[in-house]
Amino acid sequence: MKVDLFDFYLPEELIAQTPLPDREASRLMVLNKRTGEINHETFRNILSYLQAGDCLVLNDTRVLPARLYGEKDGTGAKVEVLLLKQLDGDRWETLVKPAKRVKEGTVITFGDGRLQAVCEGTLEHGGRVLTFHYNGIFYEILESLGEMPLPPYIKEQLEDRERYQTVYARERGSAAAPTAGLHFTEQLLDDIRKKGVHIAFITLHVGLGTFRPVNVENIEEHDMHAEFYQMTEETARLLNDVKQRGGRIIAVGTTSTRTLETIAARHNGTFVAESGWTDIFIYPGYEFRAIDGMVTNFHLPKSTLIMLVSALAGRENVLRAYEEAVKERYRFFSFGDAMLII
Repeated sequence: MKVDLFDFYLPEELIAQTPLPDREASRLMVLNKRTGEINHETFRNILSYLQAGDCLVLNDTRVLPARLYGEKDGTGAKVEVLLLKQLDGDRWETLVKPAKRVKEGTVITFGDGRLQAVCEGTLEHGGRVLTFHYNGIFYEILESLGEMPLPPYIKEQLEDRERYQTVYARERGSAAAPTAGLHFTEQLLDDIRKKGVHIAFITLHVGLGTFRPVNVENIEEHDMHAEFYQMTEETARLLNDVKQRGGRIIAVGTTSTRTLETIAARHNGTFVAESGWTDIFIYPGYEFRAIDGMVTNFHLPKSTLIMLVSALAGRENVLRAYEEAVKERYRFFSFGDAMLII
């Protein structure tokens, strides 16, 4: 299958640069995955499309302020470090710019000297393994020194870093936000529960591979990145019960979708408590075993994310919906508007 099949025209001015003041005020396009019918709503009206007995599945990962700016010891050369993945203890896989300045043995000092890193090894594409040294609690130091790792298409400064977190974020570990969840408020979640809709939480720590372009002509040859996921016993029990009773499982975001489909594929369509790494790549032709619907944002052309959405709703339906979203001036990508596929 050719990657060009997932291309579409997107005017640059439709890429949202800042979040709306009110999370619920985003627009919501509702796409019927069987008929291709489209409805235009505001996000709060998602309540009208949820039924008692359904289950919304939310990714409770929390984004680390993972971008650090430091200086190379000895020369004072400026170095930017992006934390990607904790390997063990204080060893992290990172992305360093400019990479040529950081060789094995290089020491980088951040901020007031409370945090230092030593390069232990080199990886491809500017990747480095760094071991951090500090006094105190690493995550507290990171909160004071680090910046939010906003996607490269966002050029504006983020005034409130909590707007790049969901209101239910709690498990630290992501290099990017599960952005479909940014539209929910505590009040909306309470109203959803009052309607008899279950809410379940899973964890998938989002890696920067989310933004990595597909650089092959045939998508089957794309090498998907791996991300850590976890499902609790409580969530597995609830999801199995919802399925058994005929309720719909609606994943909030592509990250929740990938986690649920990974587990269901490994356990013959059922859910079990487990953790591990997934590199599942979902594109048209994939047979869904876990979810019945999905809440998602509007994605980049030719990305693995629009391929996943096309697998659920059909490529032609999705491209037609995106064409209408452009015509109706929807806001795209991380801080943009949302789509509900049911």
